[in-house]
Amino acid sequence: MDVERDDAAAARIRLEDVARAAGVAASTASRAFTRPDRVNFQTVERVMEAAARLGYRREPPRPAAVAPAAASRAVNLLVQDLANPFFSDLVKGAVSQARSAGYLVTLGDAEESATMERTHLERLTGDANGVVAAARWTSDAELREMARRRPLVLFNREVAGISSVVAGDADSSRHLIEHLHALGHRRIVYCAGPHNAWSNVLRQKAQDEVAQTLGIELITTGPFKPLIGQGAAAAALAWARRPTAIIGYNDQLAVGILRHLISNGVDVPGDVSVAGYDNTYGSDFVHSGLTCVDAPVEQAGRAAVDLLLARMAGERTVHQLRLASGLQVRGSTGPASTSPSSASILSAVRR
Repeated sequence: MDVERDDAAAARIRLEDVARAAGVAASTASRAFTRPDRVNFQTVERVMEAAARLGYRREPPRPAAVAPAAASRAVNLLVQDLANPFFSDLVKGAVSQARSAGYLVTLGDAEESATMERTHLERLTGDANGVVAAARWTSDAELREMARRRPLVLFNREVAGISSVVAGDADSSRHLIEHLHALGHRRIVYCAGPHNAWSNVLRQKAQDEVAQTLGIELITTGPFKPLIGQGAAAAALAWARRPTAIIGYNDQLAVGILRHLISNGVDVPGDVSVAGYDNTYGSDFVHSGLTCVDAPVEQAGRAAVDLLLARMAGERTVHQLRLASGLQVRGSTGPASTSPSSASILSAVRR
């Protein structure tokens, strides 16, 4: 079986091989896994990308024994950042669906950390009947191994052999680019999320394809953490390319971009349009409202629990669902500017 051969090959990959592929010292690669907060974000990204490419798999610690009664009617949900309203909708949908089936949901927060993600997954796959996971950092091989130990369903990521639900599809990115094209935008900057975010790869590929078809110059910058606080850095890099529109990887990053531009005297959407992804809480009342892809996250949470419960009941068919999403047009996008913004504003944004 191909998956078994892949896993056997992964077992032969050492940390030193990952470090060499990433162009860093072995000690740096080790810290990227164990203490990512002490390593530059871009370096962590490079190490994780190399690990995924080589199929490197760390040996998980043996999970502690759990009393059967404690885990008899519980499913676990792992999110990347509970403070991000995007995941609040996922939790709402998952909890509602699990409750209707008589299950409790226990929650793990990876805090956008590779170490925390692995710690939670290693614990969760031993503690409950099944797991729904928004897993960004963990390799395909590790996830397949975890899926052998407990029923596992992935959210916003697809891995061969594991059921998954994605809140959005390639069409959502195409609709966003087509909306900007209809407004006259021909030079757009996409501020990318983490390279190891599966949804980022999906969005970037779809954007590139439709931009090429429509004759749009699409420039990618980043990666950036999907946080409002990264908006200033993203805005500076994007604005330096003199675009007429900027797209953020998610609403949080797009809101940060929008706020930084406005605070530095840039007219949105007069000088530049700004858009994002997900349509999370707050997108409708920031500034004049953020134009964004409307991801069906709550629906995805319900669907993921349904797939997990079926898996727990003995279903062995792998289902990979991509839920269609719409486009919510608000005041942050408008006709492309016909005159470039002043050099003084450009200088201000860079500060």
